[in-house]
Amino acid sequence: MSPKRALPTVVACLLLAAACTTTKSGHSSLPVTSGVPVPVASASAGASSPANVSSTAASSAVPSPSAAASTSASASPSASASPSPTAAAHPAAIWPTYHHDAARTGNAGTVPAVAGLKVAATASLDAAVYASPLVLRDAKGDLIIAASENNTLYGLRNNGAVVWSRHIGTPVNGSTLPCGNIDPTGITGTPVYDPASGLVFAVAFLTGDKHVLVAVNAETGALAWTRPVDPPGSHPNVEQQRGALLLSGGLVWVAYGGLDGDCGPYHGYVVGIATSGQGTASIYQVPSSREAGIWTPAGPAADAAGHVYVSVGNGAETDGNAKYDMSDSVIELNGTSVVSFFAPASWASENAADLDLGTTGPVILPTGQVFVAGKNGNAYLLKQGALGGLGGKVPTIAICTAFGGAAYTTGTIYIPCTNGVRAVHIAGSTMTPVWHASPAGSPISGGGVVLTVAPSAGVLYALDPTTGAVKSKVSLGDPTTRFATPAMSADGFAYVGTQHGKLVIVATA
Repeated sequence: MSPKRALPTVVACLLLAAACTTTKSGHSSLPVTSGVPVPVASASAGASSPANVSSTAASSAVPSPSAAASTSASASPSASASPSPTAAAHPAAIWPTYHHDAARTGNAGTVPAVAGLKVAATASLDAAVYASPLVLRDAKGDLIIAASENNTLYGLRNNGAVVWSRHIGTPVNGSTLPCGNIDPTGITGTPVYDPASGLVFAVAFLTGDKHVLVAVNAETGALAWTRPVDPPGSHPNVEQQRGALLLSGGLVWVAYGGLDGDCGPYHGYVVGIATSGQGTASIYQVPSSREAGIWTPAGPAADAAGHVYVSVGNGAETDGNAKYDMSDSVIELNGTSVVSFFAPASWASENAADLDLGTTGPVILPTGQVFVAGKNGNAYLLKQGALGGLGGKVPTIAICTAFGGAAYTTGTIYIPCTNGVRAVHIAGSTMTPVWHASPAGSPISGGGVVLTVAPSAGVLYALDPTTGAVKSKVSLGDPTTRFATPAMSADGFAYVGTQHGKLVIVATA
């Protein structure tokens, strides 16, 4: 079957801003008011402010009583968002998203040279940190945003002081889920910051198995709005929101995949919500009969045109003679329309062996190319706008099994291989291995080094970008989660979250 014929029909639907309810079977269902289903195309759909969100900092004012009183756990479509808590200039975006930018390059740009690594401060948070920190800058200096699995967002300074904290709600007890390996499970995906609105967006997994997108003021932690974000017909108790959130085209994009163990009838989704919290959602569902999750911690990426790229995991179909189901792929989307895709010819056998492309996020290169690597040991170089189709002949190199997020700078990609970071030089359509360093982890680049974390040891490494030699390293005092990745400021600091709820602030200059 040709790539054009293999292109399945896009699954797109409207998601109500009103709260979804969860049935006993675990299905996400449309809200019901007075026993009458709410129309799917409700023009008044909007965001609301929950009454159970708490703040522990004096500067984090809760929504006004009138705003809180107008909503409840089952908010109606006519619920309104809280007024903007500030009209002041918004903090500057230094490291506003996973791996710095929507392209997921992990390139910090112009920052002070890394002269060494030294722990400057450690802040204690209330649960494990799976999400990458974000870095903003206001009149008082660096403002670090961190998120915990207890569904708490934090604003901190470089001395470890907590400026504000915002508890969104009770996280899900991992023992109540049919599989998975995060307990408790709350905010897992890396949040994203919007400098135009001054809001930080995050997805919290709340008790009762509900995913909720929240927007908080970056300076104060004040709640702006909250909105259910489980796709209608999905099974939230087996959908995991691990991928980093993406800001592109005025929308916050939220990706879903399965839990560790691949249990239950989950699907891969990507959901787009306006930064205002208003209007209907854009939803793309990977048309596999089951699985095909979009789960990599790196999340979706976007190019300069606003096209969104996702890497997709193994699907249920293992018969190579069957109709292709868009699993084991990279998909380029314009809204919810498929622009192009790539899948290896061996997609069915890779599905059967769980050797898919869904383990790393696509990296958008300034050359008009897209880099991706996966479990099967290969890395691929794809063309934006024409990724290659089913079994397309694209530049490929056998390199390693990779998980997490890669980084790119000046013609070199740094790959998060399970046996240590590897550097590969890219020139045109040619990929050439350069070096292999022993520390594993999802690397970033800045200050003349490659930074990466050895998770089990809890050690941050600075590697020479030319040779991979260790230039400096420092113990974080706590192991990190498997896919932990650093963030960098523009004035000589790096930040890493840990398994036992620490945010470690490392001086680099």
